[in-house]
Amino acid sequence: MATAATASATAATRFTLLAGAGLRARARGCRLPTAVRFQRQRGLTTTALLKTVDLKPKEQGQPETLDYRVFLVDGGGRKVSPWHDVPLRAGDGVFHFIVEIPKESSAKMEVATDEAFTPIKQDTKKGNLRYYPYNINWNYGLLPQTWEDPTSANSEVEGAFGDNDPVDVVEIGERRANIGDVLKVKPLAALAMIDEGELDWKIVAISLDDPKASLVNDVDDVEKHFPGTLTAIRDWFRDYKIPDGKPANRFGLGNKPASKEYALKVIEETNESWEKLVKRNIPAGELSLA
Repeated sequence: MATAATASATAATRFTLLAGAGLRARARGCRLPTAVRFQRQRGLTTTALLKTVDLKPKEQGQPETLDYRVFLVDGGGRKVSPWHDVPLRAGDGVFHFIVEIPKESSAKMEVATDEAFTPIKQDTKKGNLRYYPYNINWNYGLLPQTWEDPTSANSEVEGAFGDNDPVDVVEIGERRANIGDVLKVKPLAALAMIDEGELDWKIVAISLDDPKASLVNDVDDVEKHFPGTLTAIRDWFRDYKIPDGKPANRFGLGNKPASKEYALKVIEETNESWEKLVKRNIPAGELSLA
């Protein structure tokens, strides 16, 4: 029978070999198995080695076509997943935000959660490209390494289940970002949107490089320095489906934006759900973990 020390040494050796195989696979431009990536995220990880300042969007195909994709590539030109590889945290109370839809645009762009490397693509319905009925007025995208678990009911929001996507971010800064930009943001508030019975969190945040970033630190500051913005965000997401003949979306938590503290709780909980997903503690279904 192996001693505890022998078992520990064997496990360490197995991890070292596995991590080494992962590094060699990355060097050859191959996709890593999910298990390798996740083990590296716990030690010398893909996330830890990734320099977010070097990440760049890379287009494939022509915009506004079914084949159009925006991949995220690192400094060596290798594809990385904006959902799985970009670290969630960027410092104390600061998080990375991936831009899917630039402000003042209407093409409904989103991370393809069922494709390898989860590139950004334009959503479709019945084979047709989807557009919002009017421009969105803020930069919109996702928090990496988060997931709204569709098997988990939220007792604080009408028992609604997660929508099976990363958490959405509405970034209220003045600059119009580009598809695939990776920004550092600080959360300010949270809106609990209920879309056809599914919980679809909207985290209201501001980019750290915005001139007003130092002035806003919680939900009340948003109303002070961006008057009317929280109401405008809620109303925009409530009503955007109405022109297509669908009912308005609803909001939990008393139809009001929750505080920064609550937003941080949502981020923490959905990051834990994502960790369970990539560890395969929860069935992934058609989701790509690569």
